[in-house]
Amino acid sequence: MIRKLLQKMPSPFGLPQRRRTTPSVIPASQHQVRRERLSRHAVSVVEKLQQAGFEAFLVGGCVRDLMLDITPKDFDVATSATPEQVRATFRNARLIGRRFKLVHVHFGREIIEVATFRANHETQVSEEQSRQSESGRLLRDNVYGTFEQDAQRRDFTINALYFDVSTGQIHDFAHGVHDIRNRLIRLIGHPEQRYQEDPVRMLRAIRFAAKLDFEIEQHTAAPIETLAPLLHDIPAARLFDESLKLLMSGQGKATFDLLYQYDLLAPLFPDTDEAILDNPEYTLRLVRKALDNTDARIAQDKPVTPAFLFAAFLWPALPARVAALEEQGIPPIPAYQQAAHELLAEQCLHTAIPKRFSIPMREIWDMQPRLERRSGRRADQLLEHPRFRAAYDFLLLREEAGEQTDGLGAWWTQYQDANADQRRQMIRELGDAPKSGGKRNRSRSRRKPRKPQSNA
Repeated sequence: MIRKLLQKMPSPFGLPQRRRTTPSVIPASQHQVRRERLSRHAVSVVEKLQQAGFEAFLVGGCVRDLMLDITPKDFDVATSATPEQVRATFRNARLIGRRFKLVHVHFGREIIEVATFRANHETQVSEEQSRQSESGRLLRDNVYGTFEQDAQRRDFTINALYFDVSTGQIHDFAHGVHDIRNRLIRLIGHPEQRYQEDPVRMLRAIRFAAKLDFEIEQHTAAPIETLAPLLHDIPAARLFDESLKLLMSGQGKATFDLLYQYDLLAPLFPDTDEAILDNPEYTLRLVRKALDNTDARIAQDKPVTPAFLFAAFLWPALPARVAALEEQGIPPIPAYQQAAHELLAEQCLHTAIPKRFSIPMREIWDMQPRLERRSGRRADQLLEHPRFRAAYDFLLLREEAGEQTDGLGAWWTQYQDANADQRRQMIRELGDAPKSGGKRNRSRSRRKPRKPQSNA
């Protein structure tokens, strides 16, 4: 239905990216991609395919990153060989995927991904090769083509660069070098059609803009807010993987601001988006501080976990749910537990958070009210809990975001550094004092605040 409506609408987003029929060839003397910076395994795969009589190139992000003097995280290969021919060429190869067949060539812990040249879906092909949904999303993309056709099937111009390891030349079909130099994210082809084919391209545009500090070209950016609901059709497991790439790559805060600016937050984290409507100042501050902390740890090469970050994203949506259940007569602790369970279950319908992350999330949440109860031996028992450090850090994060806890974070900071006698004295001093914490900022403002300007 969405696809049919869009086909009837005149495009307000301008003309698509102009296509070339022949590539611009950049010689080795005019770019900074050097063989010594390439993965030797990737070079080996390309050379072996070429020796077997196939066309083969390094392609995409690895070429783009090297042109920007960034060390690539992985190396991809595009070839005229079919997946079956690639697998037959390498004993250490594994065929993967159904929607989009690929070959992974394994070299210990390094995997070189090899994709066959793709073509447009304009001719009549079998359902095994090509299939689309009602909205235009490609459910199967195994229509093979030529080198030139493959370049036009790439998503962004900066990813349609092919490096020939034998000559050192870069083949550029879509003005990708121009856009790299001008720091632009630009779709190849008609933006609406390309987003309909794969709505995740909207998220990729955001991710590249944040990662590279590029600007999203105006025609590429224009349809995003309108087409954002198409992401609801993407499997939740795939959106979880995309969320990790968006938020756990070192540019999480910049990425979040762009997601919010382009209304892409709701398809990924609907309850977070609703919490921003209800309590914008607190929710935005909490999420951004969590992302700031994550970005800093990644920059320092320290371990990070999605559990802590997702706990921060969803925490502002929890109090309203607890309050609603309490109004129904459910006691506070069961109401809290039920609200947390329902919130996490609903979130998993949008981004399928695996149990290895959702269980620690619940433990971090469940320890927040327990940190308030410190009498007797409870404080010492909490210190020994395996999730204490994460729960304590989360408490400090809540306080930094403006949540009032009556000094609970400072108390726990002092308690950890105190000796046994000092700890006993701190417990005695609690006496009959009112319980700390518990009150969360619940002010409501239904008006959505002005979106931050993109810093891409």
